[in-house]
This record gives sequence, C-alpha cells and structure tokens, in this order.
Amino acid sequence: MTQANSPSGSTVAEAEAFLAAHPEIEAFDIILHDSNGIGRGKIIRRHELLSIYKGGRHMPISILGLDICGEDVHETGLIWDEGDGDRRAWPIPGTLVPLAGTTPPRGEVFMSLYNLDGSQMTSDPRHALQRQVDALASEGLFPAGAFELEFFLLENERDANGKMIPARDVLDGRRNSKTDVYSVDQLHGMLPLFNDIYEGAKAAGIKAETLISEFAPGQYELTLHYRENVMQAADDLMRLKRLVRMHARLHGRTACFMAKPNEDYAGSGMHFHVSLQDAKGTNVFMEAVEGQWSDTIRHAIGGLRQTMGESMLVFAPHANSWRRFASQSYAPVSPTWGVNNRSVALRIPAGDIRARRVEHRPAGVDANPYLVAATVLAGIRHGLKHRIDPGPEVTGNGYDAVTDIVMPDDWRSAIKAATGSTFLKEALGEEMHRTFTAVKAAEYARVMRTVSEVDFDLYLHTV
Repeated sequence: MTQANSPSGSTVAEAEAFLAAHPEIEAFDIILHDSNGIGRGKIIRRHELLSIYKGGRHMPISILGLDICGEDVHETGLIWDEGDGDRRAWPIPGTLVPLAGTTPPRGEVFMSLYNLDGSQMTSDPRHALQRQVDALASEGLFPAGAFELEFFLLENERDANGKMIPARDVLDGRRNSKTDVYSVDQLHGMLPLFNDIYEGAKAAGIKAETLISEFAPGQYELTLHYRENVMQAADDLMRLKRLVRMHARLHGRTACFMAKPNEDYAGSGMHFHVSLQDAKGTNVFMEAVEGQWSDTIRHAIGGLRQTMGESMLVFAPHANSWRRFASQSYAPVSPTWGVNNRSVALRIPAGDIRARRVEHRPAGVDANPYLVAATVLAGIRHGLKHRIDPGPEVTGNGYDAVTDIVMPDDWRSAIKAATGSTFLKEALGEEMHRTFTAVKAAEYARVMRTVSEVDFDLYLHTV
C-alpha cells in the first residue's frame, strides 16, 4: 500500500522509526477522544500499525455521538441521520508512544477523525481546539499553557454505606483518613505507584512534575510542564489521566476523576494555566512594570469573565460536576479575578513577570481539556477583540464578592445557557456545539429518570 496524503500530517516514517526502536511492542491502543474526553477506539496488533499510517483506519461516525455510557445520542445527528457511515481516523503526529508497565508491552497513538475527502470531521474535540489555535495564529498570537491534574486514589470496594474509601498506602497497606494537605510523609506510602506513573510519563514524553497531597484524604495533584503548544498540553493531560488510571489499577487501587466523589471534602479541579506569545516568543501578558497589568492580560480576563456563564457546561459537564462548587471549597463560584488569590475564578499567579499567565480555575477534572482550552482561548480572543474591561480586582475572600454576570446555578441551567449561546457555538464550531449540547441534554434526561439511593433514603418511609 502506498501512503495516502494524511490530513493530520502523520508520516509512515514516524511509525517505521518507532517500530525499529521498540521491537518488544506487540500491540497498540488507537484512541479517539469524544465530547466527554473518553478515549474510544481499538487495540491493533503490531503488524497493523503501518497500514494505519499509510491509509488511516475507518471508524463509524457514531463514535463521536455517544453519551457517558457509550450509548447513541440520536440528537447529535451523527447516528442514523448519517446512516452511521464510516469516516477515517488518522494518527496524530508525535503521539505514538510506548505504554510503560504493560504486559505484554503495548504502545498507544492518538487519532483524529476526518471525512473521507480529508476535511475535518468537526465533532472531533481536537479540531475545535485547533480552530481557536489557528484563529489566534492569524492574529499573530500563539497560546502556551499547562493543566493541573487533581484526583483521588480509592480502594476498589466501597464501605457498608456505599461511601468511597481512600486508598491504603501501596507500600505497607497503611490507611490514612486525615486530610494532611501538603504532607510530604503522606506521599511516601504511595511512592511505588507514583514512581511507576512518572516512569510511564517519561516513556511517553510527558514531563510530569510536582506531586502534592491535596485537600482531602486520598486526594493528590500532579502538575505538568508548561508547553508552548496548547494542543500538546491537552494531549499531556489526557495521557497522564490514562497513565494514572492504568497504574492505579495495576497496584490494586482505583483512580477517581469525578469532580466531587465525597460530599465532605473538596472536589478535584483541572486548572488551566494559559499565556500568549507573539511571533518573537515574547509573552504578551507580561507587564512593563511589575504589578501594573498590561491591557492585553486585562482584556483577556475581561473576555473570560464575560463569557464564563454561558461556557460553564464545558467546565462542569456532568451532574456530579456541580457538587464541586461550594463556598470556601477552593472551587470558584462566581466569575471573579484577582492576583495571588485562590478564592477567585481567574487568578494571576505570583512569580516572575516573564512567566505571566492566567490560571483558569472553574474546570473540574471530569471536563474535556480540548474543549476547555478551545473555550478559554475563544474567551480570550473575545476579550481582546472587544477590549473588555474586567472590572476591579478582587482582594481578600473572593467568595464574598458580588458580580453583575449571570451564572448558571445547576447543570440544567448550564445546559440551557450553553445550548442558546452564540459565543459557545463559535468557540466550539457549529457541529461540535450541537454534538456536545445534545449529549449533555441526553445525559441530563438519563439522570432525571433514574431512581437513586437518595430517593429511597429521603422518601421511602417518610412520604
């Protein structure tokens, strides 16, 4: 088979070099990410890899029209409206990596979906992010960034009341039910697991950095190296989640990426640090005099504030996401901004002015980083274009701040706001917007018709 022109830019040479360097690898996970950020695809054998780089791999269009349970959502228009026809998935250059710790050895490669004529299948979240990156490039700006990954490590079984149990240390089985935020000793019992995660990240070309014991029993945070390519930052986050989940499972534990698995403790965020560079590589968020904020960073924050309400479904996409937002919980509850202040939604961190950036804090760890980044970049572009004033900086307790921007207060309101949002339709692209909001509406209907344990607990013997 001769190589077809790959619309993703992938080359057979990359695959040939990888196979030559890794004769031990027997199989590969080929992964597309849907609107929920769930990896969907296939496991192929070693001898199949070159054919995928030469001609792509057909996959049904419905793979991007699934809900959180993997069920078809007909309202996306991607199922029978299209006859569930095939499109073609192509490898993403630079994403072919070994999966360290697998037996027998495997690798993985990220894929993106294209129409059969080579045009983008725009219900693919990667294409939504690339549109915003390209739009900024046409304006002479280039986004850089990194995500933070917060998560819980849990026992595989729940307690007698159905509650999650923080994972015992893998080193010696010790149990810890204390918060112990920032405790270094608390990390030691999990080092065998985290050492494997770091090795897996290194093998995959990810610079996983600081490890923190977070603000709940069994909660941790891993930070990622700042990337000059925002798409690569999103890829890093997706791959690190997969590595954490895989190695936790190999150690007999469960990695939990729910936004709020325990009502008594803080939830898990996915803070997005973002800055803009010009064509010379200069950070345009940097101020001339420290503390005298540039118009560029002020207008960027203004755009993010103004568009946050209609974008919240991207940042909090699930029913459980909305349990994370509570006062004094380190999760923002209003579109506030401030400096060196973790009670606001948009934070300018302290530090060297050359590294000036905005920390976007609303997103939960259950959100799709491609869509989060696309929406944040679109909000920044909106602010720069319209020179939006962000209003006064919040100092002190941001939970006490009052703003004039209307925010949805629950999942249903967020779905309604997102569905009717002209801004979000432009930010994600029309097809991605339709797919995402249709999937969320279907999931909301599923949750609302489900009779839960809460119903029985509240009403069985009382009404």
